[in-house]
Amino acid sequence: MKKGKSPGLFISLLLITMLAACSGRNSGTKTAGTDDITVVFVPKVTGNAFFESANKGAQEYAAKNGFKIKYDGSPEALIENQVAIIERAIAEKAQALSISSLDAKALDGVMKKALAAGIKVTTWDSDVSGDARQIMVSQGTPDQLGKMLVEMGAKSLSGRGINLDGPVSYVWHYSQATVTDQNSWQAAGERYIRAAYPSWRNVNPDNYYSGQDPDKAIAVGEEILKTHPAIDLIICNDSTSLPGQAQAAKNLGFNAGSITITGFASPNSMRDYCKEGILERWGLWDCQIQGALGCYLAYYLATGKQLQVGGRVDVPDIGIVEVMPNTVLDSAAYTSVDSGVVLLPARTEFTINNVDNYDF
Repeated sequence: MKKGKSPGLFISLLLITMLAACSGRNSGTKTAGTDDITVVFVPKVTGNAFFESANKGAQEYAAKNGFKIKYDGSPEALIENQVAIIERAIAEKAQALSISSLDAKALDGVMKKALAAGIKVTTWDSDVSGDARQIMVSQGTPDQLGKMLVEMGAKSLSGRGINLDGPVSYVWHYSQATVTDQNSWQAAGERYIRAAYPSWRNVNPDNYYSGQDPDKAIAVGEEILKTHPAIDLIICNDSTSLPGQAQAAKNLGFNAGSITITGFASPNSMRDYCKEGILERWGLWDCQIQGALGCYLAYYLATGKQLQVGGRVDVPDIGIVEVMPNTVLDSAAYTSVDSGVVLLPARTEFTINNVDNYDF
């Protein structure tokens, strides 16, 4: 009959094991099993240059930093498709999820279900309600981005010899009014116009929407130009509407000398239109870093670490980021120490002089 281990030896081994585990947690090194963590990375729509570039950046970053990414989206920008993807992630017991939401509220229920199932949840590019996710990786505040959109338009208008203090007609063309980020930029842009350029006139205050559909973006773009052939400025705060609007202008014989078009889209998607003289300037942020950061923070949480408002995280190859309260994006937002926002540090304006310096 074998003798049992002595109680003293058992306790000693237990203490050594506990100390080793605590040491690994506090040192910031990877704990056992973290290489097996997969982040489900969900875009608004696949096939779009912005989201494909974000996926490329995220995949490269994950491979370098010891985790995996499952890029799971749909070529159709439909809420029900995103709901189905998240439901599948829950059923498959995913560990982490990072999503760019098509709607500010419509995903809240399924996102809360994911949280309740123990999935670590972040958003990037476009948010849900603050109590339906843990961290949002935002490209900037509404005031920053709304002003940027308007000022890019103002620079090009001025370059055409248009008096910014005189009457300027303009419209907004983007995906839909329920997309958190784009709608907030439009609202902030309108506030900025009223303060800085009170003589400007929005000739369609209800805005134009093309549902993040490339073909519809061209059709809506042509509708704008046919309805308002003398319009001065079209602002496209959406990475599908901007190339669609540029193509519409090209189809109908407009160029940067006869109309100002600006907005947000990847440099690769707009390079040819810029070189053909259809538009002069547009902007964006580094979506590859944004995608990578959204996924990394979901992975970070899935390793058992915490992220709380006021805390800072040293993100490999990106730098130190601070978790800020949700109110930096919306003064009426949900507040909790466990729900916050990380802002990207910079945004970029593209012109013919610098567009070839970028490849995304």
